[in-house]
Amino acid sequence: MTRIKRGYIARKRRTKFRLFTSSFRGAHSKLTRTTSQQRIKAFVSANRDRDRKKRDFRSLWISRINAIIGQNKLIYYIYSKLMSNMYKRQLLLNRKIVAQIAILKGSCIFMIANDLIKNKNSPETQLREGGKIEAICMIK
Repeated sequence: MTRIKRGYIARKRRTKFRLFTSSFRGAHSKLTRTTSQQRIKAFVSANRDRDRKKRDFRSLWISRINAIIGQNKLIYYIYSKLMSNMYKRQLLLNRKIVAQIAILKGSCIFMIANDLIKNKNSPETQLREGGKIEAICMIK
């Protein structure tokens, strides 16, 4: 019986795997078994870290907001109270936007905090209607 040589399809599959792992170091880019293992490991890490990135950015925004709020000694305000009062007053800004406002225009975040403290008891505030604070923050 004559010897049957394997076709090009398996080689093509292996080269496709190697293209993915070509930037890896050492045997991780050369040997077929280790390239397939590293490929699986890379996909697992990418999937895990995609969720991790969301958590990391949320904690970054929270720490930025808290740092800016903590700079003002006149108002005793912490992050949790600020977000709680913003939610109660239906000022629906997510943490990313609040952190950007805090970094770019710190005075604007203090004006929002002051207005939340002043209008604590009134259900209808100027914040809900978009009143003066929004206009002042845009002008500066």
